[in-house]
Amino acid sequence: MKLTQLDVFVVKARLDTPFAFSQGWVHQRAATLVRLTTESGLQGWGEAFTQGLEPPEIAAATIEHALAPLVLGKDALRPAVLWQAMYNQTRDHGRKGSVMSAMSAIDIALWDICGKHHTVPIHNLLGGAFRESVQPYATGFYRVRGPGEADRLAAEAIGHREAGFSAMKIKLGFGVRDDLAVMEAIATALNDTEVELMVDTNHAYGRRDAMTLGHDLANYNLRWYEEPVVPEDIASYTALRESLNVPIAGGENEHSAFGFNNLFQAQALDVVQPDIGSCGGFSAARDILGMAQANGVMVNPHVWGTAIAQAASLQFIATIPITHHSLFPTEPILEYDVSNHPFRNHLVADPWAMIDGRVAIPQQPGLGIEINMDTIEQYQTQSATLT
Repeated sequence: MKLTQLDVFVVKARLDTPFAFSQGWVHQRAATLVRLTTESGLQGWGEAFTQGLEPPEIAAATIEHALAPLVLGKDALRPAVLWQAMYNQTRDHGRKGSVMSAMSAIDIALWDICGKHHTVPIHNLLGGAFRESVQPYATGFYRVRGPGEADRLAAEAIGHREAGFSAMKIKLGFGVRDDLAVMEAIATALNDTEVELMVDTNHAYGRRDAMTLGHDLANYNLRWYEEPVVPEDIASYTALRESLNVPIAGGENEHSAFGFNNLFQAQALDVVQPDIGSCGGFSAARDILGMAQANGVMVNPHVWGTAIAQAASLQFIATIPITHHSLFPTEPILEYDVSNHPFRNHLVADPWAMIDGRVAIPQQPGLGIEINMDTIEQYQTQSATLT
């Protein structure tokens, strides 16, 4: 089944109220989307993970100029073969960052086509689903001014709890003292309810401050402490994991099985977080999953993208086996970004809904979504069609 057309879309939406995480201010939500079309008319959609400060045009240019010539005219039902072709061709100038995100977008779209061709959801093609639904957790707690927003963030936590979330991830990284004030305010506001908390500093600290914060967070019974230091500093990840009484998580800024292998060899993580839109798509994610399982490391995907990235993450989460088997094991959970993002509910015809604290894994073929082209046309700033 030959691929006859590749469309790449850059979509952007300016935010009325910019927000900050530890690395900078986010003024827009943006995405790089891919649509592949086969000679039979089947279409598959993919997305390149666009970091909060990353121009989406980088991945779009990579797709248009480097990757499209490698996949057009090839068999869409051979995603692993095409993945190797893309990786080997770009190895000397890729391996990380936007190049891998571009590869991820095409790989996701290929698996979407495969699912539609076989009329099964992607999780069936990957070996089957271990679960039919997943618990979502709210990712939010961004700043609108900077430090000193503990009271507002505590009120946000109450809002998420009232919306039905029983797990939340708090963005920290604005100074250890401010971080602890935020955690104390949130814990007081939730008043010992059964809400599970995680924290994410987006690698704001060096080893010493990350260690200090980690020791002070020990009383909050956190599910994990995410990206305490920069992704290059694997030695500090290992040191923090050995010294702290909170699980260490990371990996959203790592790519391919080659990159994740370094983390596993260093015994750097308790929870590994590949992002399906940047780690290399489904083809890489399944390799990373196997490596994590062999090393006893829990897998919990990172997702901060559009409805396409959410759908891909749901399909992947369905296939994640229990890392440490027991009668009542710890299950993976779905990251749900609650910040302002027009490319979630409006991008698909049937957006997900949380029912009784769970989100159902889509059972329709492929990714299980139908794209609303009106939304793409409303927000696109550039597009390219290649044949």
